[in-house]
Amino acid sequence: MDIQLEKKKGIQKKHIPYIAGGAIFVLLLGWIILGDHSSTLKIDARGVSIGEAKYDRFNDFVRVDGQVQPITVIQLSPEEGGIVQEKVVEEGAQVHQGDVIVRLSNSALDLSILSAEAELAEKQNFLRNTQVAMEQDRLNNQNEKLSLELETTRKRRTYQQQEQLYKENLIAKEDYIRAQEDYDLAIQKHALILERLKQDSIYRSIQVDVMEDNLDNMRRNVLLIRQRKEHLNIRSQISGELGLLDVVLGQNVSPGQKIGQINDLSDYKIEALIDEHYIDRVRNGLNATFERQGGNYGLVVRKVYPEVREGKFRTDFIFTGERPDNIRSGQTYYINLELGQPTESVIIPKGTFFQSTGGSWIFVLDTDGKKAYRRNIRIGRQNPQYYEVLDGLSAGEKVIVSGYEAYKDNQILILE
Repeated sequence: MDIQLEKKKGIQKKHIPYIAGGAIFVLLLGWIILGDHSSTLKIDARGVSIGEAKYDRFNDFVRVDGQVQPITVIQLSPEEGGIVQEKVVEEGAQVHQGDVIVRLSNSALDLSILSAEAELAEKQNFLRNTQVAMEQDRLNNQNEKLSLELETTRKRRTYQQQEQLYKENLIAKEDYIRAQEDYDLAIQKHALILERLKQDSIYRSIQVDVMEDNLDNMRRNVLLIRQRKEHLNIRSQISGELGLLDVVLGQNVSPGQKIGQINDLSDYKIEALIDEHYIDRVRNGLNATFERQGGNYGLVVRKVYPEVREGKFRTDFIFTGERPDNIRSGQTYYINLELGQPTESVIIPKGTFFQSTGGSWIFVLDTDGKKAYRRNIRIGRQNPQYYEVLDGLSAGEKVIVSGYEAYKDNQILILE
């Protein structure tokens, strides 16, 4: 007869692994639901820079380095090429308008002048000979005209006599008709000579005018060539300082080649290179200031050059008031260029965090300053001291403004 075994009540040994697994599952589920999964990183609080967001006046300006330049720079370039024969003035000297800076020589130009003068003399001789010949023709034509007029007068008289005699039946009709024909021929010859003299006069006038024009052109050509000779003396176009003279004796200089420059020191301008980020905001008429020797000096943008080189564009400033004492070309001034009117905004100090985030997010400290949490923000304008925060921060909050290179993708920073 079988004996029925009584089942043991309660937790048995074989149930322990299942219970432990269930407990672990419950704990894991709770951690998933309630836990904070943000990646954290412990950092040394002494190695970070902390700034405070505040609602304050934001001055919209950019600071640039400007270099003093003469108000005008005139380039020295010869109109005629040649060999440098003499340097009359050295670099750095003060010159006046019209002063000779360099003398050139050009043997080919000398030959051109001689050839042009010889051709002009030949043209003048030819014109004189032509005028003499025309005058002789005119006198011969006048003589022929007088002869024909005399002949016509005689033929008319003969005709009148023969006509009277014929009426009185004292001569034959043939003699009368011949006298009439001779008179008519003389009249026709006289008319022809008058027309020929008229045409010859017109032709001679036109021919003389053309030759005179050619002769005038030749004279002007000689004058221009002589002026080219004068252009071998390179002169100063303004009064100022000879800032550069890059030639040596015996050097062959080409027409249009830059050999130097003259600086107009009657006034100065400041030339600055500005980051291309501001090219759409910088325009003529913007005001700027800089400090020098304890004084504050005003500037205004005169010209913005559209060309961008190596991420920068050039801008010229001129003074609106007094100039600093002992101002010299080449001096460097640190200029504050005003891009807009001051406004009241939330601002934070500038820092190297911007290079990593582009201004799209930042680490914000909690109230006790022990932790910093990543938060999205939106940054607007910036000046050398502050960023303007358009969204994401409130006045009084503290943020980390030092570099984020070591933080990678961590969401929470624990400051120790």
